Amino acid sequence: MTDIAVIGAGIAGLVCAQQLSQAGYSVVVVEKSRGLGGRLATRRLQGTCADHGACYLKPKGELFEHFVEILRSRHILEVWTEEVYELTAGAPLSEPKNRSPRYVAPEGMSAIAKSLAPGLEILLNQRVIGITPTPENSWRLTLESSNEELTAKAIVVAIPAPQAVMLLEPLGESILDAAFLNNLRSVEFYPSISAIAGYPSTSQPFPEWKALTFVDDADLAWIGLDSSKRPNPQQPHFVVQSSADFAQRDLESQDLQPAGHYMLQRAAESLSLPWLNTPEWMQVHRWRYAFPSRPWHEAFLSAGTSSPLVCCGDWCGGNLVEGAMLSGLAAADEINNQLRHLPFENVNFLNIFT
Repeated sequence: MTDIAVIGAGIAGLVCAQQLSQAGYSVVVVEKSRGLGGRLATRRLQGTCADHGACYLKPKGELFEHFVEILRSRHILEVWTEEVYELTAGAPLSEPKNRSPRYVAPEGMSAIAKSLAPGLEILLNQRVIGITPTPENSWRLTLESSNEELTAKAIVVAIPAPQAVMLLEPLGESILDAAFLNNLRSVEFYPSISAIAGYPSTSQPFPEWKALTFVDDADLAWIGLDSSKRPNPQQPHFVVQSSADFAQRDLESQDLQPAGHYMLQRAAESLSLPWLNTPEWMQVHRWRYAFPSRPWHEAFLSAGTSSPLVCCGDWCGGNLVEGAMLSGLAAADEINNQLRHLPFENVNFLNIFT
């Protein structure tokens, strides 16, 4: 038996796991995907990589700024640009009003998650398909791929709220309070579709911007010259992100290639860059839970069960990587309060970098 099982290896789950591990708890992180990071996602393709989830960091709070500075000192992050242009339909390209550093990982944004993994026991490619209470006042987790079971005194569910609902609803109101389940169900997300597209190195005219936001566009939300993040790029490649309305229309499509081609066509027209419509290669990714449209108003959501069960993520109090970090820390503190009350005064997940 382990003390705590953390479901989900995004930023919230990894920060929570590190905080609890450094306090002295035994922790196991279970992740359904083959990699770490959640929406800090990097796709390896065509001899390069592309960030098709979170595209950059823009720190605001003191703790997150300190985290970014540590990663900069370790050459994991660097400043990409201080300018994000805006384009409103029917208006000329707008110069950035507020210049502030946007940080990226040259090796891909998933490198940020990997930096949080040292010392943790992480089970990848393992989907939790069932959670049941045990007579010993603990939790039993059933894993899909191996049909094995994992027992823990406490659980942290660090995945999007709708996925948490699907996992926890079978426990029923005899185990989980109705108010807890209703609060979890109340969280809603915007979807998004990301298209990664590569072009010949001779493509002209070339844009003056690295990142651009589409304002009030029915189909497009953002475009970035992702290759400008990479050391010695061999060819330009872009990441285009759709609007939520556009993604909703194609959310259940079996083949996303037509959606990706349409997004590139719209970008080419809007930006007067006709060559964007004829990529040499393209991959398209669906984000069913991209950004919380209706987040939970607190930093975590606790089930209030005798065996601790706490939910956290970027949907708790915000929708950014920074919010996910703060939620993971709050969930760790709550789990500790419900378990052994180990001293947290000198515990800091950033200690892994010292």
